[in-house]
Amino acid sequence: MSALYESGPNGLMVFLVLTVLLGGAAAWSTGRAIAETWKPYWQLVWYVLLLAAAVRFIHFGLFEEPLLAPGNYLVSLSVLAVCAAVGHRVTRMRQLAYQYGWEKQNG
Repeated sequence: MSALYESGPNGLMVFLVLTVLLGGAAAWSTGRAIAETWKPYWQLVWYVLLLAAAVRFIHFGLFEEPLLAPGNYLVSLSVLAVCAAVGHRVTRMRQLAYQYGWEKQNG
């Protein structure tokens, strides 16, 4: 993880708590919000880019990790994108099952 992701002495724990736990929860909520308002999926991309920048700023502000490290941003972006996409997909599938529940396959 040190080759791609630059961090301090508690890097793994900080990454897990800030990026995966807190940032992932925010990304999941963002994906749900986009799906619940029936907005197109591509709008989720812009929100995840901004959310990844905010998570990187929190890493910089609280734990003095590098702010403008492209590897760190890409790792955070990929984790948050996966969380947001899963949150969007789960919510959209729930919506479709509710709205089109009467149309069941005869099998």
